[in-house]
Amino acid sequence: MNWMIALAMGAVFVVLLLGLFNMMKGGSANRSQYLMRWRVGLQFAAIILVVLLVWLRR
Repeated sequence: MNWMIALAMGAVFVVLLLGLFNMMKGGSANRSQYLMRWRVGLQFAAIILVVLLVWLRR
């Protein structure tokens, strides 16, 4: 379960970096919006995994 949390957090970090690079180079606003949606969804998944892990270890 810990590796799943690490993987989800890593995915959030990668998508965040992609969004930052897109914004810094003056990329498409549509791509930025797409990456933002992915980041929010991945953050939600990471939070759910953390809550599930805490609940299972209780």
